[in-house]
Amino acid sequence: MTGTAFSVSASRPRAVTVAFGGLVTALAAGAAEGLLRAVRGGGEFGATAAGLLPRLAIYLVVAGVALYMVNGSRVARALLTVGIGVVGLLSLIIEPLAVVLSTDDFAALFTGMSPSSAVLAGCRAVHILAVVIAIPAMYTPAAHRWFTQR
Repeated sequence: MTGTAFSVSASRPRAVTVAFGGLVTALAAGAAEGLLRAVRGGGEFGATAAGLLPRLAIYLVVAGVALYMVNGSRVARALLTVGIGVVGLLSLIIEPLAVVLSTDDFAALFTGMSPSSAVLAGCRAVHILAVVIAIPAMYTPAAHRWFTQR
């Protein structure tokens, strides 16, 4: 009964693949930001690098959950929505938002910005954008139908 309302699509919708790609991109941007922060730590590299271990563990868990999601797990989709789409996104936005709200001169935020600070800001922007693309992609009509059929 192909082509009817009762057929079950076995192929993964493009939106789910886009969501997975967004999550992988977010993980890569977060890892790059963390490594750059560790390198910028200078003499405190050991302490900063040790701080990367919990972050790395979280990223590995997220990558594993994303793999379950891309294979059709509704539980994984829900975990990613709450963990990355809410908690993770808030953790990415709070620091820059606090800086912006604490200044009277927005131009001062960008004058004298070092190249490494610009790269950090770029990594953060890519991270946020990737999450903002990935989470809604998991809930497009085609993706929603695919997840509910599993």
